[in-house]
Amino acid sequence: MSAVATFSLEEVERAFQRFWRTGMVREDWDGWVDLFVEDVVYEERVLGTMHGREAVRRWIVPLMQTYGEIYGVYDWHHADPSGRVVFRMLNRRDHPSGTGHLDFPGITVLQYAGDMRWSREEDYWAEKLAIEQFHAYEVALKAHDPTHRDQRTRRDWGDGPAWTRP
Repeated sequence: MSAVATFSLEEVERAFQRFWRTGMVREDWDGWVDLFVEDVVYEERVLGTMHGREAVRRWIVPLMQTYGEIYGVYDWHHADPSGRVVFRMLNRRDHPSGTGHLDFPGITVLQYAGDMRWSREEDYWAEKLAIEQFHAYEVALKAHDPTHRDQRTRRDWGDGPAWTRP
């Protein structure tokens, strides 16, 4: 049996906050991918498993360009000295009418590897709700503002800690 790595909780929290700010707040997807170890395993439970940092980059950068109207809203997280972090977020689109938003939730499990890098990510999201939200957004685009997707609005970052918002 191999020993389980342990880290200070402060280090794991600091790495998670960096992870969140780089991806969800700054939307620097190339920089976000660089926060993974080179041989990361990334399990996206709906879209498949990727092996290696560059495979993740080839997937996430164009995906986030295509769906640039979506932004991540922090809900909660839990971190422990094993380096495991679990967090819940909302995938949010502002409503094209200018009022309200459309959300679907997701849960992510991360494994910290030390040196501010992550060795594993597992994403779980409410696929049925995501599809419903996508269709509602498409209808709202036609009804209110067909150019809304290109505007990349970010009107409601939620009420999480200060580090979860711009």
